[in-house]
Amino acid sequence: MTLRFKQGMAASMLVAAGMAQAASVTIPTGTAYNGLVLEPKAAHFSFSADVLGTLDTAKTSVASYGAANTTVLKDTDGFYIEAAESAPITSLTIDTGTGSVQSFTTTGGFSLSTPTLKNVSSGGSLTVTDLNIDLANKKVYATLIGGNGVGTFNHLYLWDIASITGVTNVQSTGTYTTTLAGLSITTEGFNKFATSLGLLNLGKSALVGVTDYGTITVVAVPEPSTSVLMGLGLAGLLISKRRRQGRSLGR
Repeated sequence: MTLRFKQGMAASMLVAAGMAQAASVTIPTGTAYNGLVLEPKAAHFSFSADVLGTLDTAKTSVASYGAANTTVLKDTDGFYIEAAESAPITSLTIDTGTGSVQSFTTTGGFSLSTPTLKNVSSGGSLTVTDLNIDLANKKVYATLIGGNGVGTFNHLYLWDIASITGVTNVQSTGTYTTTLAGLSITTEGFNKFATSLGLLNLGKSALVGVTDYGTITVVAVPEPSTSVLMGLGLAGLLISKRRRQGRSLGR
């Protein structure tokens, strides 16, 4: 998942008054905030090795859903080497007092489907999409669309985040990476996963053994904004003009 920030001038003037009192503000992608602009990039979610093993047990297929892109790699025997998805980030919620990112949302996700497999699964499907990552409380919510009569659940509390490392402040400069690791599933999330995918004894046992569902990674790269670059360009033209005029006078 990649976030790209651009530095600006006008945005800091627009929010200066609001910074006096601590509050939260939700910034859609492409909107200026405190001299930075968030471009519509993506959050990268990688399945853990334990999840990959469970997918192999249930012969589960993985596909992209909505605006997300899914990467799947398997070895020559058909076992998973990697399964990951990148979903575009749609907004950030920011603490105006500290500049820290409290949460962010994404659009799109991944779909899982299982075949009928003796003692493992009776067959089913599950889609996890539109994540809402609550950094302040280390929780991940999602829209879940389940087969086998489960139906659709919006803003379902799905995972807890064990650790958050890296920078989570939009006022920071320089290239940095933020990693959300150790995603553990909630009881409700587990039950909906198991029912949606039609997991039987062996399938449920494999899923119970998963204590870490994966990692979400965000990379931020601050850059000069278009307005700043235009200003530098005009300054360069002015300096060049003055140099030419100086050379003409000296002749």
